[in-house]
Amino acid sequence: MKEILVVLPVEDRHKTYLENAAAEIQDSEEMHFTYRAQKEVTQKMVESADIILGNVPPGYLGKALHLQLVQLGSAGAAEYIKPGIIPAGAKLANATGAYGLAISEHMLGMVLMLMKKLNHYQNNMKAHDWKDEGQVKTIAGSVTLVVGMGDIGGEFARKMNALGSHVIGIRRNKAQKPDFLEGLYQMDALDDLLGKADIVACSLPGTKETERMFNKERLDKMKKGAILLNVGRGSLIPTEDLCEALKSGKLGGAAVDVTETEPLPANSPLWDAPNLLITPHVSGNYHAAQILETIVEIAAYNLRQVLSGGNIKNEVDFQTGYRRFCEPAENRRK
Repeated sequence: MKEILVVLPVEDRHKTYLENAAAEIQDSEEMHFTYRAQKEVTQKMVESADIILGNVPPGYLGKALHLQLVQLGSAGAAEYIKPGIIPAGAKLANATGAYGLAISEHMLGMVLMLMKKLNHYQNNMKAHDWKDEGQVKTIAGSVTLVVGMGDIGGEFARKMNALGSHVIGIRRNKAQKPDFLEGLYQMDALDDLLGKADIVACSLPGTKETERMFNKERLDKMKKGAILLNVGRGSLIPTEDLCEALKSGKLGGAAVDVTETEPLPANSPLWDAPNLLITPHVSGNYHAAQILETIVEIAAYNLRQVLSGGNIKNEVDFQTGYRRFCEPAENRRK
């Protein structure tokens, strides 16, 4: 009997899809699906599971002795790659590919709000103040540096290129440059490129290498008046350094969907930093319907692969925190 614990917020049609995917490989009578909301998950449920689809408390996983796969509903896996969390022999997969559309649109909205000073006009409206805020900037003709060219960064780069920005990308490993980029570099080029960009967009995972990567020293290398976006992990930018860069005018604006501490404390200086947009880690989640649909597709694919002994997609490398394997699009459910 295979115990499959599903913690994703699935509907009945998703349950049918997952169960049919498993039945394609193995008689469904030999499998037992348990569906629970995240807050209802107990350690006993986790320890009894062979396959887990969704995010469970990492501390529950260590004694799951029969565990074969944890399929996360998130792109980030930082809490799950720590030593001793995932039992030996079990595989970990993330949800890369599910968030690019929604988060890149969120990022585009942030950029337009800052470039067109819509945040100021919103404040003026609340104050009943009919006031001209002066000149604005345009995406067309700007230079955008995208740091982290995965699914999210790639989708944002494509959108900025379509709007007339000159887009440069940075990624961890060498790869062929897509047509929508004017240049594709690796991390060692970051410091040289920062001073050229009007917009710097970061969608990096939380790893030892990315922690405090955009500290004061690096922020000082950015172009004066540039806009900084962060939708990856809050550990990328130290709170005090971001506040200083905004207050001094070094940055023309910033927008973050993630912060060093979440939830953001009421006394955090970020709340009062000038020209800063804050959203509470909501650019992804399940707020866009397409996100859950894609995650269920990934989960069903990996469920079949684990049951048949095949290669899973989005397998996470425990050393780097990045995915190892990207399944070709033609293998995804239409």
